[in-house]
Amino acid sequence: MSPSVVEMAIKASLATHSLTGLATGEKKNQALRKIAEELQENTAEILAANLADCQEAKGKITDTLYARLKLGENKLQEAIKGIYDLIRLDDPVGKVEMQRELDTGLILKRITSPLGLLGVIFEARPEALIQITSLAIKSSNGVILKGGREATQTCQTLVKLIKQALEKTEISSEVVQLLTTREEIDSLLTLDQYIDLIIPRGSNSFVRYVQTHTHIPVLGHADGICHIYIDKTADSQKAIKITVDAKTQYPSACNTVETLLIHQEVAPSLLPQIAKALEEKQVELRGDSRVEEIITCKQATEEDYRTEYGDLILSIKTVDSLAEAIEHINKYGSGHTEAIITEDQKAISLFLSQVDAAGVFANCSTRFADGFRYGFGAEVGISTQKMPPRGPVGLEGLVTYKYQLVGDGHIVADYTGKQAKSFTHKKIIP
Repeated sequence: MSPSVVEMAIKASLATHSLTGLATGEKKNQALRKIAEELQENTAEILAANLADCQEAKGKITDTLYARLKLGENKLQEAIKGIYDLIRLDDPVGKVEMQRELDTGLILKRITSPLGLLGVIFEARPEALIQITSLAIKSSNGVILKGGREATQTCQTLVKLIKQALEKTEISSEVVQLLTTREEIDSLLTLDQYIDLIIPRGSNSFVRYVQTHTHIPVLGHADGICHIYIDKTADSQKAIKITVDAKTQYPSACNTVETLLIHQEVAPSLLPQIAKALEEKQVELRGDSRVEEIITCKQATEEDYRTEYGDLILSIKTVDSLAEAIEHINKYGSGHTEAIITEDQKAISLFLSQVDAAGVFANCSTRFADGFRYGFGAEVGISTQKMPPRGPVGLEGLVTYKYQLVGDGHIVADYTGKQAKSFTHKKIIP
């Protein structure tokens, strides 16, 4: 095991305990302001580092991965704006979720507390580093980051600037650490003594690799196979607009639609309009036999329905009923985000209740599945697991809770036996 990874984990762990104990909400917000200012003042340096990464990666990675790697001023400014949005959110740590009198003078509280030290591994997308680090600090967690090798120079520059900003505050810069080699990932995954949660963000195969090579709890999703179902009562203009947005607004995102299901009654009239709008955006269409009779497209295979393209490709399937659409989604979906377009309120209710996914939407784009758009202050990732946190994981997903019990000489023996006292169990909060 690389000694440097262990040393980083020890430093980060110690700094995290200090952060938990000493940093007030205002101190954390002051640190976030310094980070935003430092990044803003050094925009040119960040973009130069990213340009160098992009030039080195050109032709060596897929177009999808290249799009994620390329930062650009707009993405950077959005990430900086996200820090200020995060500052405006309430501190998630130290909230009293429950307060109960067990007996006179014996008070139990359940209070939110940080998870501890996070290990976050992500591919290509450098703005994710800014979002993750900001969320970690706001939630009083430390973080060890590992970006994709294609984004090494950008990540190094960002972490250097973030540490410089923290050095101007009362929060230790050691709460943020950066790994730069693939070999260090394997070392990181063994550090269950220090790391409290691993969050992988990347390809299906990579996430599954992480899940099977560590004893540390893992939060994330391996696939983003999202669907839109157009019901027979769908408004045609809504259907076209939402489908185009969900497929083309950011094709490489995990909440992009990959399969379009359409009721056979409206397919003949509506599919040609949808196909025309998508083809104008250079989307390649793949359809079942009934779709092929209506529009010009490639033939969809069973594998297409199991594929997260992350690209301008869309599979299309006709269905005979809402029930068939739900059955298809529950079979092929990854539990990420699913949407229905319909004017039938009963159909909406059935879809929202019966589809098994972290996000179930009606008459809106799957691209809304995002921590920033939910008002969570960006996200460290999206979880498709059944146990919470589920869906976009923002501030609230980065805290746990502890029980605090304060008495005045109370002992359990007084509550047992023939002369046992009775508990009052009086709720104070909520």
